[in-house]
Amino acid sequence: MKVREDIRNIAIIAHVDHGKTTLVDQLLKQSGIFRANEYVQERAMDSNDLERERGITILAKNTAVQYKDVKINILDTPGHADFSGEVERIMKLVDGVLLVVDAYEGCMPQTRFVLKKALEQHLTPIVVVNKIDRDFARPEEVVDEVLDLFIELDADDDQLDFPVVYCSAINGTASVDPDPAKQDENMQVLFDTILEKIPAPVDNREEPLQMQVALLDYNEYVGRIGIGRVFRGTMRVGEQVAVMKLDGSVKQFRVTKMFGFLGLKRVEINEANAGDLVAVSGMEDINVGETICPIDFQEALPPLRIDEPTLKMTFLVNNSPFAGREGKWVTARKIEERLKTELHTDVSLRVDSTDSADSWVVSGRGELHLSILIETMRREGYELQVSKPEVILKEIDGKICEPFERVVIDTPEEYVGAVLESLGRRKGDMIDMSNNGKGQVRLIFLVPSRGLIGYNTELLTLTKGYGIYNHSFEKYLPKLSGQVGGRIRGVLVSMETGVASTYGIMQVEDRGVIFVEPGTEVYGGMIVGEHNRENDITVNICKTKHQTNVRSATKDQTAVIKKPRSFSLEEALQYIDEDEYVEVTPESIRMRKKILDKSLREKTARKKKAE
Repeated sequence: MKVREDIRNIAIIAHVDHGKTTLVDQLLKQSGIFRANEYVQERAMDSNDLERERGITILAKNTAVQYKDVKINILDTPGHADFSGEVERIMKLVDGVLLVVDAYEGCMPQTRFVLKKALEQHLTPIVVVNKIDRDFARPEEVVDEVLDLFIELDADDDQLDFPVVYCSAINGTASVDPDPAKQDENMQVLFDTILEKIPAPVDNREEPLQMQVALLDYNEYVGRIGIGRVFRGTMRVGEQVAVMKLDGSVKQFRVTKMFGFLGLKRVEINEANAGDLVAVSGMEDINVGETICPIDFQEALPPLRIDEPTLKMTFLVNNSPFAGREGKWVTARKIEERLKTELHTDVSLRVDSTDSADSWVVSGRGELHLSILIETMRREGYELQVSKPEVILKEIDGKICEPFERVVIDTPEEYVGAVLESLGRRKGDMIDMSNNGKGQVRLIFLVPSRGLIGYNTELLTLTKGYGIYNHSFEKYLPKLSGQVGGRIRGVLVSMETGVASTYGIMQVEDRGVIFVEPGTEVYGGMIVGEHNRENDITVNICKTKHQTNVRSATKDQTAVIKKPRSFSLEEALQYIDEDEYVEVTPESIRMRKKILDKSLREKTARKKKAE
């Protein structure tokens, strides 16, 4: 069988924050792709603003480096399970993976998830133990953990015989020796291992064309761009080809432009052969998983399976008293258009219409997945309201089932009791507990997904900020009865529309924690604080002190109020209850009751209780 020795296709997979994107940076720099005087920012592959701010990869990216006359196509994948749709499809494009594992943290939930996907596709792995220079690094133990994980995930004999490279991506050094003092000055050993161990693609360019689209991009000049791999044959610019649609129909189009990848740039090319990763434009209506082939030889590749969403929430047109003040796009038509545009590139997302023209049910892979979409829309000038996230239930073998997640928590020893108690309340089942002997304990649980909504904030409070929490979807199991998780305390709700005053805040401070500062505009039904008790109460936070002509020894200027608690978008989504919304505008994030009117709200609550 003829192979193309001039090319290798690899994906870099890892748990979030184990150093994938930094490793790609070094491979790009050391391959001589950039000019000596060219400025390259850190994490060059994370091009999106949100990715740079949060230090995470959201969208899979592809690049290529040249090493010893071999072109190495590299796909940098997201580490968060919420973006697993991207990871799965990338596995179809490559022949091998670099599994990056932190030399201190070892195997984490997403390490398990991404490795499982790679092994299912029978890809050749290379294990890269990163951050070898880190304090308390334990490279040999981590390699043993990785081997155990391979065995647990039913890796075959060839996969179990994986090569290991130890490196420090931040310093650009690597070696095959676990001793940090014996690191080579560069990453040549990693490049050589890729050429030696990763299989070269089959060269069947004489056969009829087959290319499958795995990622989508959009450009306002050329429209939709399909990114994928040529599995066999040759594709040329200008030729007429057929697209085998997912619904069984066939459409024809002309290949107008084709791009290859080198460094961070797309390079226009005229021809692509079997094994090449390319971006193709010219087809307005192409989707992930569809096959491009010759008109006279139509043969589709198996469609790509994409994991179903596990979480849903309702997106609504903003109808609060402050609607339309801060946003540029506020109408139902504009919001619906934007959600449909997102469906062009995000295959893990679902958008369903409801009985109301002003609301849509949006389903995704997790809280982070949906909050990234909301944050992106907000930055683009959209104004909307969203409901509390809910898990998606499924009927399996006649039983109602709910999603469960594998949760890994690293915490100092003194907080273990509090963590166990908190996850017990959320119906968590402990699988494992290990002590690393340095005062840190790792706890592994299986917890229903609905029990994890809002848990991150609680864990940080319980562990005084020292707890590290990671989770990934495990499987669907029969639904547990009763209430799981949820907010324990009630909220303070504003009685009227106006401006929060120092005096008004001071009058209600002893009732709980305040969320707004003096001078903040509020409206009746808006949530302005958390009550000390379980019930909600209505408060007048706009109250002002009646002026008298008697001089006071303690003037208002000397009044000191506590710093209000502020919420990020994710924290607000986790915090709200079923009868509340988060109002999202380009400038503000507010929490409110669904029913703003106090008497109507109380009447509805009484009616619900009676039922």
